[in-house]
Amino acid sequence: MYSYKNINIQRLGHDWFLIWYKWKNICIDPFEIKEIIQADYLFITHNHRDHLSLDDISKVIKDNTIIVAPEICEENLMYIQNKKIFVNQNDNLTLDDFSIKTLPAYNINKFRSPWVPYHPKEYWFVWYIFNFDWTRVYHAWDTDIIPEMENLYPDIALLPVSWVYTMTAQEALNSINIIKPQIVIPMHYDTIVWNIQDAEYLKENSDCEVVIL
Repeated sequence: MYSYKNINIQRLGHDWFLIWYKWKNICIDPFEIKEIIQADYLFITHNHRDHLSLDDISKVIKDNTIIVAPEICEENLMYIQNKKIFVNQNDNLTLDDFSIKTLPAYNINKFRSPWVPYHPKEYWFVWYIFNFDWTRVYHAWDTDIIPEMENLYPDIALLPVSWVYTMTAQEALNSINIIKPQIVIPMHYDTIVWNIQDAEYLKENSDCEVVIL
């Protein structure tokens, strides 16, 4: 667990994070859960199985959990009875004591077949910037270096370090100069693709503070 100002952050595997803020559990992309955690808010980034897993979602939601997801996830979540808020790119949303902003996330050089990216821009996937009073957290999920990253200035950036579906460790290192975070926490390793060596590479070569969880 990592404590920063008014929040605590725990990485529980892959892109799955739990953020504690003002007695609220904020869960992002639960996957391959090994323990039951009840979320007050559940955020889904997109509809791929390692980010939207109905089995894992069932282990974190309670009756009053609020689910936030991009509209492309609506069909996947149709049988879940909880309150759901579907967002588009470039949305602003206030929830209880914090707010979020959504921006596009997509691939520009990772392809499942010629000229077909794993995460196309036109699919309207999103990533989230969380605003917790004076702390800003950027969850990048599966993306390459894209123009929307420029000068985000988050306090904490959760950055993927992979090599098939999202930024490589070197690309993540390059993205730090564009995003300009105070602290980086690597993710998207040691589950489906690659391993902790990518996170360690980022830590060893970055001028920014890198915290491996």
